[in-house]
Amino acid sequence: MSDTLKIAIVGDYNFTYNAHHATNLSLDHSADFLELELNYYWIKIADALKHKASYFDQYDGVWIAPGPIENPFYLSGVFKKLTENTVPILITGEGFKLFLEYLITFHQLTTFQEKLISENLIAGNSFDRLTVSPQTKAFSKLYENFSNIELTSSRYSIYPQLTEQLKNKFIDIEALNQFDDPEIISLKNHPFFISCAFCPQISSTRDIPHPIIYTFLKMAVSKKIKPE
Repeated sequence: MSDTLKIAIVGDYNFTYNAHHATNLSLDHSADFLELELNYYWIKIADALKHKASYFDQYDGVWIAPGPIENPFYLSGVFKKLTENTVPILITGEGFKLFLEYLITFHQLTTFQEKLISENLIAGNSFDRLTVSPQTKAFSKLYENFSNIELTSSRYSIYPQLTEQLKNKFIDIEALNQFDDPEIISLKNHPFFISCAFCPQISSTRDIPHPIIYTFLKMAVSKKIKPE
């Protein structure tokens, strides 16, 4: 078995997008920090949709990259495949809202077409600062030695009743932002399925890799060495 980690990055790659460039760099930062050999492969969302869930078994981790996303409907289909798999998953940026909408639809949490999640509250392609407040021991530990000021190009207001419905059965709230909206969530009953509304890759540097990203890679290592 090769010792090189294989990470799939699902997204419509464009080298002119800062978040896409930062995604590549942040993986390099964390791989260097953990002294790992790492290969990553960008897969267009439309192409990822064509594969069965088992296709992702060949990878040690899957990262849903930030947008722009050419066809959000396709990404919902990818989410269905990934939730059926135990491979470590990381979602950053616009995929956060789309994953919540997938959960709402899949579990039929509303039948009245209510507006449960706002549109993006950040205009344009700029990045805004926000404060992340960890709500669990695991994420409090991750942020012990890392600034909780993050950069984001997407922020959403979530209907409180929806948050409670999701918390009861489907997700855990790992962190809130200064507006008391969920900023980091995890999928219950999955080894590692983390979704961030912000972009941790933007804050990552070679000297100080982002702890969420190197934890994602550590989980990928665990998946790789786990006996079949």
